[in-house]
Amino acid sequence: MTSDNTTLERTTDEVALNKAKQDLIDAGLILEAQGLGDLTRGHVSIRVPGNPSLFIMKPHSYGFDEITMENIVTCDLEGNKIGGGGRRHSEVFIHSEIYKVRPDVNSVIHVHPTHAVALSATGKKMRQISQPSTCFADGLPYYTDTIALIRTKDMGAGVARALGPCKAVLMRNHGVAVVGATVEESTILSILLESACQIQLLAEASGGIGEEFSPQVIQESCEAITRPEQYTINFEYLRRKAKGVQAKIKTE
Repeated sequence: MTSDNTTLERTTDEVALNKAKQDLIDAGLILEAQGLGDLTRGHVSIRVPGNPSLFIMKPHSYGFDEITMENIVTCDLEGNKIGGGGRRHSEVFIHSEIYKVRPDVNSVIHVHPTHAVALSATGKKMRQISQPSTCFADGLPYYTDTIALIRTKDMGAGVARALGPCKAVLMRNHGVAVVGATVEESTILSILLESACQIQLLAEASGGIGEEFSPQVIQESCEAITRPEQYTINFEYLRRKAKGVQAKIKTE
């Protein structure tokens, strides 16, 4: 009976891990399709189901749309590669250091979206002038220690400290780090953050920002947009859309 239980547990773990890997692949397709790719430099990760001390991650030297089951990298919380066919990202410490201090986080995304980087270069705070912006009403802090690549544990820990309990952090003149309880959440929040930054920059460039939402409207909007089922619904839509485009390309 013990042997049967062990086999069942192993099989269940493998199924969960394979699903997480497929979600990682599809998150990459979505991020690329939504214009959040930056050559090969962005990355996405997911905690290993059932083992919070490990996470899987997009490999170095590949684009978001090139993640495969074979090249996904597995790392520990010290940033060491312990498995997978690809190279480990040099900025792995953004992920490992956030996972260390945020047990509620199961997915981390680091990207360099044009409008988010532009807003970060101004040093201005996020204004509550759009529905996407209300997702970050609990705070959108800045990491300002450096604009260099985050290639050490100390630098990664600095990003994690700047992030604090929030959903995202602007890495000034560099990019963003976005987190979620699921990869669906981190992916959709990354898209919403870029949209919110774009709207704010356009509004400011068009003559300035008028009246902002009231605290009650902000709270209601945030609660409506950030429900877990909303992340799932929108992720699944974008997954279908991205995979449909991929399938079309392969048949042409």
